[in-house]
Formats: sequence, structure tokens, C-alpha cells
Amino acid sequence: MKVTFLSIALLLAGSLAIPAYPQNTGQSAKQDMKDEGHDVKNGAEKTGHAAKKGATKSTHAVKRGVHKAATKVSDKTTDTNPK
Repeated sequence: MKVTFLSIALLLAGSLAIPAYPQNTGQSAKQDMKDEGHDVKNGAEKTGHAAKKGATKSTHAVKRGVHKAATKVSDKTTDTNPK
């Protein structure tokens, strides 16, 4: 019974499946190339912005770390017992 039900369900699901067709069947190859060019341009811009953001964050983190270390060193080197 389980096998029969499963096989019927699979056959029904397979027959109801909609075949995948390209979304833009009416577009020409020229327009496809233009669209691809725009996609590549947008991807390059996003990559550049992400690289700039990452470099800025790491630079600021290094600056904070250096400042923190310098503050600790200067606190230890100050003369607490002046003569």
C-alpha cells in the first residue's frame, strides 16, 4: 500500500511539474550581452565598495589598537613617584 501510494504521488508530482523555460525568450543576443555587461559593471562596483569598506575597517581597528597600546605604555612609563 505504501509503495503504491508513493509511486502514484511521484507520478502525479512529475506530471504536474512545470518545465523551466528561459525568462526572456523574446530577447536578442545583443540585448543579452548588454544586460551581462551591466551586471558585470554592477558586480565590479559592489566589489570595489566592499574592498574599500574592509580596508577602512581594518585601518581603524589598527589605529585603535595602536592607540590603546600606546596609552598602556605611557601609563606605565610615567613617573608616579617624583623626587
